[in-house]
Amino acid sequence: MSARIRATLFRAFFRVLLPLLCALLTPLGALAAACSAPPDLNPSADDWSGWGNGLSNTRHAPEGLSGADLPNLQLRWAYGFEDAQSVVGQPVVQGSLLVIGVDTGKVQALDANSGCEYWSFQAPDGVRTAPALGQVDGEWRVFFGDRGAVVYALEALSGQLRWQREVDAHPSAILTGSPQFIALPGSATPERLLVPVSSGEEGAAAAPNYACCSFRGSVLSLDAANGELLWQTYTIAQTPEPTGEGSIGPSGGAIWSAPTVDLANGRVYVATGDAYSKPVTIGTDALMGLDLDTGRILWINQGTADDYWTVTCMRPGAAEDCGPDQDYGSPAQLVDIAGTPTLVAGQKSGMVRAFTPQGGSILWQRPLVEDTTQFGGKIIWGGASDGERAYFGLGTGGVAAVNLSDGALLWFTPMSPSQERATHPGQDGPLTVSGDLVFSGGWDGILRALDATSGAVRWEYDTAVNFDTVNDVAAQGGSLGAAGPVMAGRRLFVPSGYIGVKNGMKGNALLMFAP
Repeated sequence: MSARIRATLFRAFFRVLLPLLCALLTPLGALAAACSAPPDLNPSADDWSGWGNGLSNTRHAPEGLSGADLPNLQLRWAYGFEDAQSVVGQPVVQGSLLVIGVDTGKVQALDANSGCEYWSFQAPDGVRTAPALGQVDGEWRVFFGDRGAVVYALEALSGQLRWQREVDAHPSAILTGSPQFIALPGSATPERLLVPVSSGEEGAAAAPNYACCSFRGSVLSLDAANGELLWQTYTIAQTPEPTGEGSIGPSGGAIWSAPTVDLANGRVYVATGDAYSKPVTIGTDALMGLDLDTGRILWINQGTADDYWTVTCMRPGAAEDCGPDQDYGSPAQLVDIAGTPTLVAGQKSGMVRAFTPQGGSILWQRPLVEDTTQFGGKIIWGGASDGERAYFGLGTGGVAAVNLSDGALLWFTPMSPSQERATHPGQDGPLTVSGDLVFSGGWDGILRALDATSGAVRWEYDTAVNFDTVNDVAAQGGSLGAAGPVMAGRRLFVPSGYIGVKNGMKGNALLMFAP
């Protein structure tokens, strides 16, 4: 038996066994938690829902902090995740409950105000998705996915496992984009999950004699009550097949980010990554519109044609037509522009585009860098918008704002790390907009608040330091990357620590700031 097969079987074994053991142990963990009362799960205007604070993925917190709060903004508590090196999962907040996962597979439920512990759950693989909360048959549940391509449903009060489902059996399949919970009253399946699937095959392709490549990105609709599959739509319609000696295709089109949902018009929108092998199809580096009920593809708008890339493209002697690796790594934002629904999406190339939701045609486009054909990520994990402007962090360093009505560049604020952290430039992480402020975290570990109108930096905090924690676990902050700041009322939650693909500063801290 090959090492690869043994590893696959080992992972599959623990996908089944470990969650069952966790489910049996959860009541003991709940009794040992520091919180003296169960969480309050009543939704409020202060909540932060999913990855993008709602189905539209705008990352806008209208009831959050404003510039007037900055003089009194202080660190109120820090929480340390044992053995973690990256806090890749983003927290969600509902009522008093905060839920977050980390690279060790630990999913922790905390009190959002004090940081005391309600319960914990151990997944067999790392957790990078922001959880989704939804009510099924009167019971609040927490939904998330892990790097083993398994989706979990937990009872929100106790953390007990309700169901789990592997959504893609490909050995390289992973879940990075957060699931979306939707409620469709009157439907035969009134509560559903939308789950995007990505992969690590870009890295696996570097293995000697690896036949590249066979993964296809997809989005699934599951019954939130029991995890049963309702539909699955692949970003690449064709089944991969041999294309030559040691090569397979078409492949790629991973969905790295949360779906964007338009309940009123019954549609879901997903953004896709590059191809891994030839032939390159239209479903890569694209924005796609699908029917919410059936998963049927309604339209595709490809941002970069003929873009195939794996890590082998970085080796000497690689094919000249490799790349330029221009994924859509972050979701489209569904915004209202003068009464007209519009999708706004930033591509890794540094190009921002506005699309019509009906057919996916481009309304305007705005480059935020001088050369959008270069290799290297410019817009990675996501922007934010407040109904007037959209904001994007750049991997090259800095934050930009564009006018939603026409895409005009309103301001750009360059940012560079200090000399001692010069090897950690860039603002790749998701942004958050609240009141008159835009919050951005950098690879240098600095959290910044910018003026939404002018781009001026009004407040900053160095998170790459040691913290005393409410749970007495030694905590060190680090780079701020795939997980962005979260605003729940006038409380700011910041995951700190991200190694990523740039050898970032590791860390294991969750920080809560409030006036």
